[in-house]
Amino acid sequence: MRSRRNETAGGRRRQHSGRDGQRTVASASGQPQIPHRGGRPRDPAVEEAILAAARHRLAADGYARMTLGGIAADAGVSRPTLYRRWPGKYELTVDTLHYGLSRRHESRLPLDLDTMTPLEAFAEAVRRLDPCDVDPCAMALHGTFMAEAEREPDLFALVREQGSKPRCEEFLRTLRRLQGTGAVRADADLDAAVTLCHGSYFGGYLRTGRHTPHDLADRIVALLWPALRTNVLAEPRPAGGGPGHG
Repeated sequence: MRSRRNETAGGRRRQHSGRDGQRTVASASGQPQIPHRGGRPRDPAVEEAILAAARHRLAADGYARMTLGGIAADAGVSRPTLYRRWPGKYELTVDTLHYGLSRRHESRLPLDLDTMTPLEAFAEAVRRLDPCDVDPCAMALHGTFMAEAEREPDLFALVREQGSKPRCEEFLRTLRRLQGTGAVRADADLDAAVTLCHGSYFGGYLRTGRHTPHDLADRIVALLWPALRTNVLAEPRPAGGGPGHG
């Protein structure tokens, strides 16, 4: 049986390998994929329980204090059962992050800008920046990996690249689309808008210690939309450039 020291040493490895030592990769669309595993079939419910327990432990204890023994106990499995699937803490953490990100991707539909007014499109895009929109533990998980940025830079990079970056890119695409239809000022600093809106959720949590207030997105929109929109009085038009854009 491995010692706690061995668990920590395994966590320091920089190989992005998933369970059974295979690399965990992202698809061309940026969505995380868990690699196919060889050998005899395994119960997916067991793996689901382990990943869910690991995600809870990461949020509650942080990466440094999290142990594989604690995860196994929470999941109701033995340590050998866990070690047959993941050789160490680092590999399990990579797959745990992918597990959570996959749940978010599966639950989100693309923005249908053609059916929205510019204001509606901007407001919905702001709401989608909330890291806790699907998982209430997401803010604590971000804090965990920001704290580990110096010791575990690969894990921090994974959270940034597959957690924050897709949200920000979707928001930036929406702003550019609105800018292309004339709804947003041509000289508006869109990168600054992304940073302000995305950072508002983290700033609110750091200020209050509480999860996102239900009206935070509406308050962000009320403050920033007047600064971004064009100063042209016109009837609301679909944001996607469809019918009504004459």
